[in-house]
Amino acid sequence: MAPFTVHVKHAGKVLDVELDPNHPATVFKDAVYQVTGVPPDRMKVMIKGGVLKDDTDWKKVGPKEGQTFMVIGAAGELPKPPAKPIIFLEDMDDSQLAEALAMPVGLRNLGNTCYMNATVQAMRAIPELQTALTTSAPLSILPKSLRDLYSNMSRTSEGVIPTQFLSALRQIVPQFGEMDRSKGGMMAGYAQQDAEECWSQITNSLKEVPGIDGAGASVSSKKFVDQFMTGEMRRELKCEEAPEESATVTFEKVLKIECNITIATNYMHTGIMDALNQKVEKNSPSLNREAVYNQTSRLSRLPGYLTVHMVRFAWRRDVGKKAKIMRKVKFATEFDALDIATDELKTKLMPASRRLKEIEKERSQRRKVRKRTKAAQDTGSSTRAKDGDVEMGDAPAPAADSVDLEEESVYRARELAELEGLVDADAKADYGCSVTGLYDLVGIVTHKGPEADAGHYIGFVKKSVFHGKPAAAASSSEAGSSSPVVTAPAFDEDDEDWYKFDDEKVSIFPKEKLNSIDGGGEDASAYVLLYKSKSLA
Repeated sequence: MAPFTVHVKHAGKVLDVELDPNHPATVFKDAVYQVTGVPPDRMKVMIKGGVLKDDTDWKKVGPKEGQTFMVIGAAGELPKPPAKPIIFLEDMDDSQLAEALAMPVGLRNLGNTCYMNATVQAMRAIPELQTALTTSAPLSILPKSLRDLYSNMSRTSEGVIPTQFLSALRQIVPQFGEMDRSKGGMMAGYAQQDAEECWSQITNSLKEVPGIDGAGASVSSKKFVDQFMTGEMRRELKCEEAPEESATVTFEKVLKIECNITIATNYMHTGIMDALNQKVEKNSPSLNREAVYNQTSRLSRLPGYLTVHMVRFAWRRDVGKKAKIMRKVKFATEFDALDIATDELKTKLMPASRRLKEIEKERSQRRKVRKRTKAAQDTGSSTRAKDGDVEMGDAPAPAADSVDLEEESVYRARELAELEGLVDADAKADYGCSVTGLYDLVGIVTHKGPEADAGHYIGFVKKSVFHGKPAAAASSSEAGSSSPVVTAPAFDEDDEDWYKFDDEKVSIFPKEKLNSIDGGGEDASAYVLLYKSKSLA
């Protein structure tokens, strides 16, 4: 059914609003908000038989063109138009395009939705997810809404209003539609939710999305989450009180690993090991009574993207509610997961892992040499125009340690061939797993505030995620093409800065400030960490 115009009556005024019955009710409420100033979380739209809800089916309402809806709610300040008109990428000139592509966009807060905004932004650090969503069809409601949201975010330079995705999320996970009962009357709004729970629910909703192959094509026989986000955990239970009793070994799929935080936890690695090595009580068949068992858990498969949950919220019996653990816990920007892998997996991944560490040191050294050489050339050059004359200076002598350097692409091709030769055959066949066990931190969700059921969530994504591979890694496969090839500026591999996504506000977050979100107070504390397996190239 095509969109049509209806009337809304509010505060004695009758206003025209477009209604599209193909879109959820939340889209109509947002349109009403634009003309009345009544926020959706404080708005009541009266329909025959009751109030319009976010999940109301328009077919049951049967709206007609010219129909009048009564709107109840206290108006706030009307939403301000953007300072600049919204321009889509296809309408930009080259300079506007370069500026827009340099900074990703934010998401508007629709009333305590920072938990969702931060989660969606951090998940953008998984580019393969967007590929899978784009190449797969048909999709269920939440994956489809996420696909459309990411598409909209990549096509504009202004903040995006995630109304349709929020509606789909609340439809699939009703708990995210709970109201805040602490405020009564017309001031009641949607309650704050847990970002880690949102992360888990979105991930679960993606479980049926088909996987992809190395070329980005959809593979219906595989599932994306199984390929890239799922690890396999081996758990061994050994009775501490009966050493002669045989150990029990089980395997299970996991979407995250946890970092327990106690009064003795100072580092993420320590908290992870505490979670993997635990004592449990269960009935012992050999002792015929409850006994203490040592449970040792290790990963027998490492996914391409490893999620770490910093367990910062715990139930306090004395106050009868969840409380935040604000202890300062340092997290790693580079993580060697072989420490949490089974011995068998560690043996398989060690050759490629060890060599990649050596190669990364060599790459870093080459970058330093090239930068020193360039700086020497810029400083030594004395060619300049003076009174119309050109003064020629002596050419600077090449740096002694840069004379034998080849093009970086030559080194990368040689290193890639060597590393691929060291990758275990089973790991190579398991597309989407980590083949080295070495990870880089690429996404973060933080929580700010002292309370578990309140506060504010912010997302962080490493800049390199949005700016592609460095020039040395660029493909030359189109060298024989007759069409022009447009290349983006080379991204500096030494740029370790981040983007900070505070709802609609997006800013640069220097790497030097990462230690400020370790925790230790009411300010932002790392809550969900996303690690990406290091590339061989």
